[in-house]
Amino acid sequence: MTVAKHHRLIYLLNVAQRRLQRFMAAQPESEVTPSQAGLLFILGRQDGALIGEAGAALDLGPAGISGLVDRMVAARLVERRADREDGRAWRVWLTPKGRAAQAQAKVAAAEVNAALTEGFSSAEIDIVARWLTSIQTKFPRAADE
Repeated sequence: MTVAKHHRLIYLLNVAQRRLQRFMAAQPESEVTPSQAGLLFILGRQDGALIGEAGAALDLGPAGISGLVDRMVAARLVERRADREDGRAWRVWLTPKGRAAQAQAKVAAAEVNAALTEGFSSAEIDIVARWLTSIQTKFPRAADE
């Protein structure tokens, strides 16, 4: 009878996330935080996204995305404009400075992704990605977030 290996997945996932965040935040050439880079990437695909849609894509609630956008507006990376069809809704647009920061963040993300996948086969990375994605389904955001 074999004993199942105890992987301590919660611990490993938390430590990995903290170390990755610290590493990325400590990069001297990085002009933006990982959260800001996430919004820049979303806007690179859909400039003028609704703030709520961008927040959902980043797994942020209304207060989180509002604060992120506020900081990025202050840094002149994005601008906020009222939606033309619904004056209550707001959209976020990249500025020229934001486009430049997005290009820099894209290069940095590619380098980090290369380091993360080094030593693993494509099939192994597919399994890791599937597992990490499954966490979002198994533990959905609360309705009030």
